[in-house]
Amino acid sequence: MSYSFDGFNEGVLTFSCESEIASGTPVKMSGSETVCACSSGDKFCGVAVTYRNGSVGVALSGAVTLPYSGTAPSAGYVKLAADGDGGVATSNSGREYLALSVDTVSGTVTIIL
Repeated sequence: MSYSFDGFNEGVLTFSCESEIASGTPVKMSGSETVCACSSGDKFCGVAVTYRNGSVGVALSGAVTLPYSGTAPSAGYVKLAADGDGGVATSNSGREYLALSVDTVSGTVTIIL
């Protein structure tokens, strides 16, 4: 059976950004009304959805699927931080998210922001 978490409580806001940010990249606030891609270990506020002409749509709520590096997170509440390569990693100093699904074959985790 296939499950989908798409569309759950989606909340996307548009921010300015100084450089292009790829869709699916964890982002952090870098100034007033401005975000940037995260470095390794950064707490992320959302995930880039779209980029166009210096603006980026950022999902601040809802379910998102992200690649993970290092040890696979477990389903349930888990602390995550950005891994600096466009994904996430488990981190004792990260924020806590609800992991709905962990796919160890594809190396992805689906979380609620």
